This record gives sequence, structure tokens and C-alpha cells, in this order.
Amino acid sequence: MTDTYDFVVVGGGSGGCAVAGRLSEDPGTSVALLEAGGTADNWVVKTPYALSLMVPGKLNNWHFETVPQAGLNGRIGYQPRGKGLGGSSAINAMVYIRGHKWDYDHWAELGNAGWSYEDVLPYFKRSENNSDFNGAYHGQNGPLHVNKLRTDNPAHDIFLQAAREAQFRIRDDFNGEEQEGLGLYQLTQHNGERWSAARAYVHPYMTTRPNLRVETQAHATRILFEGGRAVGVEYRQNNETRQVRARREVIVASGAFQTPQLLLLSGVGDGAALKSHGIASMHHLPGVGQNLQDHPDFIFSYMSDSPHFTGTSFNGIGRLLSSIGLYRREGRGPLTTNFAECGGFLKTRPDLDIPDIQLHFGMAMVDDHGRKRHWGTGFSCHVCLLRPKSRGRVGLTSADPLAPPLIDPNFFGEPDDLEAMVAGYKTTQRLVDAPALRALQQKNLFTADVRTDDDIRAILRARTDTVYHPVGTCKMGTNDPMAVVDSRLRVHGVGALRIVDASVMPTLIGGNTNAPTIMIGEKAADMIREEMRAM
Repeated sequence: MTDTYDFVVVGGGSGGCAVAGRLSEDPGTSVALLEAGGTADNWVVKTPYALSLMVPGKLNNWHFETVPQAGLNGRIGYQPRGKGLGGSSAINAMVYIRGHKWDYDHWAELGNAGWSYEDVLPYFKRSENNSDFNGAYHGQNGPLHVNKLRTDNPAHDIFLQAAREAQFRIRDDFNGEEQEGLGLYQLTQHNGERWSAARAYVHPYMTTRPNLRVETQAHATRILFEGGRAVGVEYRQNNETRQVRARREVIVASGAFQTPQLLLLSGVGDGAALKSHGIASMHHLPGVGQNLQDHPDFIFSYMSDSPHFTGTSFNGIGRLLSSIGLYRREGRGPLTTNFAECGGFLKTRPDLDIPDIQLHFGMAMVDDHGRKRHWGTGFSCHVCLLRPKSRGRVGLTSADPLAPPLIDPNFFGEPDDLEAMVAGYKTTQRLVDAPALRALQQKNLFTADVRTDDDIRAILRARTDTVYHPVGTCKMGTNDPMAVVDSRLRVHGVGALRIVDASVMPTLIGGNTNAPTIMIGEKAADMIREEMRAM
């Protein structure tokens, strides 16, 4: 006998946790949440420093790769994505950024009613429990804890001093009235522990809400349709094929890669592409998997024997071990690091209206997402392009639902992106060359021989990759033949099917994507409740 619920949510990431948690607040609404990974509630997930164990490897991580990237000298890129309740919020760097006001007003200008900054700000505030900021831009009663850093690292003052020396403005709050400037990031932490979307919206209620059923190790393989309407989901669990039915809706929240993959496997997508994999077309929707956008990111790295930085060395490991007691007693110190502790938003040209690059200043050397280790301690500085023109795609590698999706970010597919990154490189170099940071550098790992613009272009092509913000593959839109969902996130041309994750973003926002995806989940829950009341 197949179980039936009002809503079946596929994917326990940031959007899925938020929408499932909010919908199940009503005891009269039943929700089943399917997650392909585990519960993600152990010490590895909770300890911020342990992201260094998860991002480079396969622990709680889908560990995806891209197709060879022509703009990156044919290199295959790496795409870590969270696998487990909380999704990527369970393995990410926890930086709490919403994006720029312009981004959401732009969504509305594209025809997406209800998605202007004024429309979405209440949902950011509703989700947020900010221990440091209040007022018109912040909430202090939401389930998502947001805090200042608890590492107490003297490197913060050095970073701020370098920013002043490079004549960049200092910004205390990147989510207030203005975004431009450099400063210290706020994180999704509580008492020094990671606060994933699952800890905010799902973990506390798994045993206390009888109307919320959470199935882990449950890999969705296809959406079930009857008469053009989504009625359930088929999934694999413990080597068995199972089904769960939805009375009202199937909500897909599997992320920018796996949401389009699941739709394609279910016959929703470009008919010709489906036919090439032997999949019958249920509904021709050519935009599924198109419009992939991601932030191309370059990293400066420097060796330094400063005691403020971490790494693979006897001193670095010793400092880390000696900090365990402090972490257990007070939830403070080096083990609370997200590594990307400082950063901000800058304009590469003074005539720009809004920042076009973002920096993440890290407390360790980084090479190939931490997959290549260097002996010693040091620091790094990422620079990413916030609104690239390049568009990629997600497709199927085969009709096997357990195979990884085809991922093509098409980095530097548009020549303007490379030139914008050259400007971003030069702007970031002003910071890392400032006296306060220059004094800490013992060895420049990657950029010591870079002199000319052509040198910069070459090093960018050789070392750029993702900073983990893929969006847009099931974009929201009206009167757009490539749109997949409408402004209420309902899939065009299909009944009872909605998408609630970063894939619905029509354009990439200027910042980290976790908080915006949680906002989408919050807003989706409200829209669904409105529709239920109107029935």
C-alpha cells in the first residue's frame, strides 16, 4: 500500500527544509520529505571547522564534476553539493548574505510579480534570528540563527587595516541599506555550531510533528503523473523501489542540478533531448536544465607563519588541538571558523551602480577546493564575478536516475566575463598588496609571476572554478518560452508540481545563495497556504 500525504517534498536542502518545516506547522497538513542523503546531525556537520573534511571529499557531498570547460583550458570543474538534510547548508561556509536589492527588483522587472526586494524582505526577516542586528532590515524571531564570528581571530583587524590602506570602505552589515565595502561576515551559526536549514526547520520536529514524515537515504527517481498532474514520487531506498503519493502537490527542491535532472527523468523537458535518452515526453518544456548560472571564482593564496592562520603544519595542528577545550566550553575559537571569515562587495569601476565582485578572505591556503594540500599555514582571498553573462546547462548523462547529471557551467563562455574578472583580479590585488597583508606573506603560491593583463587572463583560465552558487536551471518567468515555473513557482503546463529551490532564480543574485534559497522556501510556503485558503 502506498502512503499518501498532502505534500511530497523532494530534497531536504535549504528550500526543501524551509517549505516542509513551514507547511507542517499546520497539524492539519501532512508533509512527506524525501532526502537522498542522511540526517546530517552529527559532530562533523555541527562543527564549523569540519567543512574542510566535507567540501573536498564525499562525506555528506554529492561530489559532482562538470564537463570539460572550454573557457578554462578544457579543465573539468568540481561541484560539491550537500547530500543530507540541510543540503548544501550542511557543508557550506555558512556566510549569511541575501544579495543586493537590485537583484530582486530586477526579477520583478522581468515579469515576476511578487519578487521585488520590498516583496521578499519580509521573508528574509521571518527566517532570521539575528543576534547582532535588528531594525528595518533584520529579524530576531526566526528559526535560522545568524551571528557574528566567534573565532576571536586577530586576523580580522589585520584584514580591516588592509582594507583601509587600499582605500576601501568598511561595512558592518552587508544585508542592510547598502552592500558595498569590506568587513566581517555574519554566519548561520548558534553558540559556535553550524545552523543548517535542517536544524532550523526540520530536525526539531522530526519526532514531535506526526504530520511530518522525513525519509532519508531516499533517492527520488521519477515524478508520477496522471492526466498531466503530478500525483506522487518514486524513490529508491535500501535497494528497494518505493512510492509516496501527494494529494495536493509534489514540491521539487533538489537544487540547481538535481531538480532539472529529476524533471527530465520524469519526461518534463525538451522532447528531442528526452528522446535521445529513450525517455517518453510527458510535457515538452525546453527550458528545463537551461540558464545555468554560477559565480566564477579565483583564489589568491599565500604561505604565512602567522599564528592567526590554519593549515597542515605541526604548529597549525597543535593550535587546533589546543582549541578543542575552548570550543567545548564556550563555543568559541578556531574550531568555529568558516574559513571565509572576512570579505565583502566591491566595484571594479567607479561608474558602476552596484558592486560587481565579491571577496571571501580565508584563514587557510586553498588549492583546488582543498583537494590539493600544501604543507604549512597561510591565508587566501577569493574574488568572484557576481553577475556573469555566461549561461550553461544541466542535462542527463543517461536515463539511469542514479547517475550524476551532466553539468556545464560554461565558465567564460562570454568574453566579457573574462575581462570583468581581470578587473576583479586587479581590484583584489590592491587589498592583498596592502602593507598590513603584505607583511604576513612568506610565499605567493600562484600569482608571483603574473605581471600583464595577458598573464592575468592566463592564470584566470588556469585556476578559476566555482564558488558554489549554481542557480537558474528551472527559471521563473512569464511570456518566456524558456521559463519553467511561473511567479508562484508552479511548473508551466503541468498540474500540482512546484519547484522551491535555487533553480527557479531567473538571474544569479549578487552574493551567497543559501539565505536567498531559504527565503524562497519561506515565500513558497506562504503562497501555498494562500492557495489552500482560496480553494
